[in-house]
Amino acid sequence: MIVDCQPFWLHFGFVWPPSFNFFWFVKDGCGIVCATFTWILIIYAQFVVITVLLHPSPYTNHALFNGVLFEILSTLAMVSHFRAMFSDPGAVPRGNATPECMEKMNFKTDKILYKCPKCVSIKPERAHHCSICQRCIEKMDHHCPWVNNCVGERNLKYFVLFTFYICLMSCHVIYMSGFHFFSCISTRLSGSCFNFTPAITSFLMMMLFVESLLFGLFTCIMCISQMSAILNDETGIEQLKRDKTKYCRTSRVKNLKRVFGSKISFAWISPFHTSNATEISLDNNMYII
Repeated sequence: MIVDCQPFWLHFGFVWPPSFNFFWFVKDGCGIVCATFTWILIIYAQFVVITVLLHPSPYTNHALFNGVLFEILSTLAMVSHFRAMFSDPGAVPRGNATPECMEKMNFKTDKILYKCPKCVSIKPERAHHCSICQRCIEKMDHHCPWVNNCVGERNLKYFVLFTFYICLMSCHVIYMSGFHFFSCISTRLSGSCFNFTPAITSFLMMMLFVESLLFGLFTCIMCISQMSAILNDETGIEQLKRDKTKYCRTSRVKNLKRVFGSKISFAWISPFHTSNATEISLDNNMYII
C-alpha cells in the first residue's frame, strides 16, 4: 500500500498516481477513447470550417473575421479541455489514515474523523470516492469520460470553460454553415463555393452541422447546469442524493470567485489563468466532521 502523509492541498498542478508527483492522468480506457474522440471532433470541425466554409467564400473580409474568431474559440476550448483532463481535481492522498500520518499532520486525538475504507484516506467534508480515479475527490461533482477525469474542486473552472467554448463554437459553426449555404444560392456562385465535389462538400457540411447541433445542445445544458451548481454551492452528487447537510454556504458572488478567481476580470473566462481552488490553502479542520 502506498502511504502519502502530505496534506492533499500540497499536491498542486499535475500528479500521476501513484509513483510520480508532477503529472495527473487517469488510466481509464473508456475515458481515454472519449477524450481522444473529443479532440478528433474539434480538429474535424477546424478542417471543414477552413476548407469548406471559409476558403471558397466570395466574401473575403467575412471569411477572415470568422476564421480568426473560430480559431480563437477552438484554441480556448482545447486548452480548457487539456487543463480539465490533466489537472488534479482535488484528490486526497491514499493511505494517510494511519496513526503515523495523523500525528505528522498534527491532528488531535479527540477529533472525530471520517476514513474512506476504499483508499484508506482521511476523508474531508463533502469529498466523495471515485471508483475510476480510485481516490477521494474534494467536492467531487461527477466523473466525466469526455475529459477522462473527475470534475472537482480544483478543475471545475476548466470544465465549465470547456463546455462554454464548445457551446460557442457550435453556435458559430451553425451560423457559418447557414451563411455559406444561403450566400452561395442567393448569389448563384455555387460553382466557386466548393473546394471539393458537391457531393463531398454536402456530406462534410451535413456531418459538421449534426455534430455542432448535438454537442452544442449538450454542452449548453451542461454549462448552465454547472453554473447553477456553482451559484448554489452544490455539487452534482449532492443534488442527486438531495443532501441536506448543513454546511456553511457563502454568497453567490463568493462562490463564483472561489471557482473562477478572486477578482472579477477577463481572467474568469481564460483557461490559462489558474483558479483559486488550485491555490487554495486549507487547514486540518477540513477533515473534521
